[in-house]
Amino acid sequence: MSEETGIYDVIIIGGGPAGLTAAQYAARATLKTIVLDKSPTAGALAYSSRIENYPGLTSPVSGKELLDTMRQQAIAFGAEYRETQVVGVNVVDEMKEAITMDMGYSGKTMIIATGSMGRKPAIKGEGEFLGRGVSYCAICDAAFYRGLKVCVIGNSEEAIKEAGVLTRFAETVYLISPAAKLASGDHPVLQEPNLKVLSGYKVSAIEGREVVERIRMLDPEGKESELELAGVFVYLYGNKPVVDFLFGALDTGEDGCVPINNMMETSIPGVFAAGDVSCTEIRQVVVAASHGCIAALSAEKYLYKRKKIRMDWAK
Repeated sequence: MSEETGIYDVIIIGGGPAGLTAAQYAARATLKTIVLDKSPTAGALAYSSRIENYPGLTSPVSGKELLDTMRQQAIAFGAEYRETQVVGVNVVDEMKEAITMDMGYSGKTMIIATGSMGRKPAIKGEGEFLGRGVSYCAICDAAFYRGLKVCVIGNSEEAIKEAGVLTRFAETVYLISPAAKLASGDHPVLQEPNLKVLSGYKVSAIEGREVVERIRMLDPEGKESELELAGVFVYLYGNKPVVDFLFGALDTGEDGCVPINNMMETSIPGVFAAGDVSCTEIRQVVVAASHGCIAALSAEKYLYKRKKIRMDWAK
């Protein structure tokens, strides 16, 4: 597309691993591509202090460093990058539009890759120590707490399952439930010898210096105590997909997830979704990146009305 038209082939909302990978593939396919990103330092990956299991890494890097590399790659292939917040979309018409506070961006296709960090910190210190001992993903970060003491805060079955993941690494896992009774009180995980359940306790603060060192909590009678810990995994409300800007423009499930098929297609032709916003069961950087790749290839197929995806554009 020509620069004068102001119309993009692909508009990508979200600058995490899914969005930036989609931008790399779309731009490399010579599609006029733009990434609209609320902030390069927000999102699950940006908050991670250590990534060591992403393919190709020979030494650990921070999530921010990995994102910076992905962003540079996308821009090098020709993608545009704008730090701006999308507040609304129009996906009904053939030409899609992403609306920001200052202007609108029109495109023939759109990829939603806004992730699932849609919840505000509820505990004092939770936001401060995010990525420095506070996590929302045991599968992602459990290996960093080998031989240490951690806690899981929550009452849901998800919280119990995540506690089970942590028992394979941590010395002791405290499952702290604000409710007097767990949602799944007969779950097999609760039989793990290094899992200790504290029912009816409420965590009032997460404290430390550079990283998490302890929590403060109130017992069922309201008495305050401290518990020394290296990690805190919060599952009080879950990580909700960031879809508030859609305002019902796109079908979502009861949990806010954007339903997709195996080609990342949503309920609306020309609109795709990738990464954690689709509530993929395995939330890993490599999975989000693969989603972004497929979404971009699907967008190219849609634009050129191909029967099959074009696999590569290398000369």
